[in-house]
Amino acid sequence: MPSTPIQLAEANPIGRVTAVDTSKAYIQIDDHDKLKMVIVGNLVAIQGATGHQYLIAIVERITRLPGEVVTILDEVEGDSGFQGDALQDTVRVVLVGTYWTDRGGKGPTFKRGADTCPQIDQPCYLLEGENLTNFMGTLAGGIQAEAAIELGTYVIDPDAKAVADGNRFFQRHAAIVGSTGSGKSCAVALLLERARKLAHPNLIVLDMHGEYASLCEGPDAYAIRMKIAGPGDLQKPDKDTLFLPYWLLNREEMLAMLLDRSDTNAPNQATVFTKLVRDAKDRSLAKGNREDVRATFTVDSPIPYSISEVLAELADIDSQMTIGSTGREKQGEWYSKLTRFISRLDAKITDRRYGFLFQPPNDSFAYDWLAYVLSRLMGSPDGQSGIKVIDFSEVPGDVLPVVAGVFARLIYDVQFWMAPGRRTPICIVCDEAHLYLPVRDESDAPSKRALEAFERIAKEGRKYGLALLVVSQRPSDVSRTILSQCNNFVALRLTNEHDQSAVRSVMPDSMAAITDVLPLLDIGEAMVLGDAVLLPSRVKLQLPKLKPLSLTRDFWSEWTTQTPDEVAIQEAVEALRSQSRRRDNDE
Repeated sequence: MPSTPIQLAEANPIGRVTAVDTSKAYIQIDDHDKLKMVIVGNLVAIQGATGHQYLIAIVERITRLPGEVVTILDEVEGDSGFQGDALQDTVRVVLVGTYWTDRGGKGPTFKRGADTCPQIDQPCYLLEGENLTNFMGTLAGGIQAEAAIELGTYVIDPDAKAVADGNRFFQRHAAIVGSTGSGKSCAVALLLERARKLAHPNLIVLDMHGEYASLCEGPDAYAIRMKIAGPGDLQKPDKDTLFLPYWLLNREEMLAMLLDRSDTNAPNQATVFTKLVRDAKDRSLAKGNREDVRATFTVDSPIPYSISEVLAELADIDSQMTIGSTGREKQGEWYSKLTRFISRLDAKITDRRYGFLFQPPNDSFAYDWLAYVLSRLMGSPDGQSGIKVIDFSEVPGDVLPVVAGVFARLIYDVQFWMAPGRRTPICIVCDEAHLYLPVRDESDAPSKRALEAFERIAKEGRKYGLALLVVSQRPSDVSRTILSQCNNFVALRLTNEHDQSAVRSVMPDSMAAITDVLPLLDIGEAMVLGDAVLLPSRVKLQLPKLKPLSLTRDFWSEWTTQTPDEVAIQEAVEALRSQSRRRDNDE
């Protein structure tokens, strides 16, 4: 149904344009009482070149100062219209788009960007009441119904639904940021809930704390839960436990974990290890009669091989003796040059924290295993939901970037090598992204290799149908490369100045001041900005029907009613020792 156009012909303007500065305009208000009607964040319509056209702007600043002072503060050149020492009411607005009450017989239309600059002395109107509702209806109508995601309602007009373009939101990457307790998890759950209504949604949630398990349990569940193997899962893993065997790692990832670049023998160690791994993969292909793959594979190809065989060969080479020209034994070319590398490799193999890599079950060495696992991750396993929640909660923090990086790279590689016409779009939801997508300067070698996988997705994933949804309470700690590639933001309350600056730095200069409201947002309120919305807006997000498991406790109330559970403490100590969380005991 077409929306109703705004009616401003009979309305009283609040003032007139007195100065224009690129993307901003300055409105002089002669009636002091009218200033009381204006608040920061209001929408203003400025009369355009024709009676059917208006420039839409957002109120950014309101002042009552002597005219000469206003001129100095705003650095307006020339004759600004602010004259004398009398008090002057001035409103500064930022231009965001152009509105037509009827454009080519298509009815009310809005587009981002100002086609023309406001003209001096043009009347300006405050959008309120029915006109505000009609304008918001035009915004919703500007997004095709099949692509619309309903997010909630506009704060300035609670009767109007706030919608975003789902195609644009995921095509160009997005970020959901906000301080602890601001409502990030509910915002993610809301998007997942909207996606579940589609015939074939395909989202993979990297769940760092297990809080999205509630979406996978109960009669209303709509997501599938899988779990990265922890130290307690190595003996008897269940069918939903995921391993990422070492043979999935490419050369750079493996060397980043094992090689000490400060070692003088590091180049030699890298050379020998690379050759032995390639030879081991070649033997594996020959044993499986995979001559077609054998003719073209590289050391980076994900082909099962035995790391224990490679370790034994390294030990042989490290202690190898040869016959010299005098007929006596002498130390071989690599004698003792691989010792430290062997020690590091052996330590990784036996470390249970790396069990998901170096202690996988025997069936993970089958040639067809990788295709089976990736079909479950990237498809709809057994005809079930395409929304998958991957639980990373038991992965130790120091190896988390490695796990997440290998996981993301595999998905990217499969999308890259898949025939273009057969790709299905996939979105990776990076919960608590600051834990494994850090600022590059603060990363060690393994973390940098992992970070490269996500940065490559951020820069090139759109071409191959792969998107990122970055979720973080500390955007200032997230890779600048990744954040800069996010063209859509759902910014909830941010109280830290550095985090606010991180969001502001990726906004267009004309929109930067809009983010000043971030520390003032209520729980569940967000500033929605980017390509997916026609207008940067303050939105009250709707609550999802299935909420994530809340990790927020009512300290004062619980201290009043609840005593510490000593049995639970004892059980937790045993879980700590065995590195296995007993979910069946959770209440």
